[in-house]
Amino acid sequence: MSMSEHRYFILNKPANMVSQFVSPDNVGLLKDLDYKFPEHTHAIGRLDNHSEGLLLLTTNKKVTNLLFQGEEPHKRAYLVLVGHVVSQETLHLLQTGIPIRIKGNVDYVTSPCEVDIIERPEWLPKNPSEGRQVPHTWLKIVLTEGKYHQIRKMVRTAGHHCKRLVRVSIEDLELGDLKAGEVREVEEHFFFDKLKIRNWK
Repeated sequence: MSMSEHRYFILNKPANMVSQFVSPDNVGLLKDLDYKFPEHTHAIGRLDNHSEGLLLLTTNKKVTNLLFQGEEPHKRAYLVLVGHVVSQETLHLLQTGIPIRIKGNVDYVTSPCEVDIIERPEWLPKNPSEGRQVPHTWLKIVLTEGKYHQIRKMVRTAGHHCKRLVRVSIEDLELGDLKAGEVREVEEHFFFDKLKIRNWK
């Protein structure tokens, strides 16, 4: 590893685990993973309890600001399983902007984003949330904003239930072949380069 004072990790967060090391609630925690993180490691951004996939962790406190509060919005890609067949009209609505309720009970119209209907990804292990093979649709959604539970709220407004949500990339930093619960430590330069964060020094 590099001689940087900070360390950087990518994790495939399993479902039913929060993006925290401690919690007053009886929930799955990052400390339950079979990996010894250094002191002061924290998650950058969050995936909610039921969501899965790419979660970034680091000992560098600056990263959250660089990634989420910078002027340059960063693309995040998700695979989303929803109940029932998604119509072309609904697809267009999701792509062009859909009203959701955000913090403070405010109505907010989402920014245009990339939404495509896809085949079920073969590499993705099934989980219990997929249930019986009733009509459903897999979507790939790529967006740059991250309001609280945004994707779940978007598909709900569109009349669909979100059954599964897997984040597969942030910019060019990808989940790759990491299995659920696996952690990979990466080099500092690689981490910032793939996230397209230029002025991190």
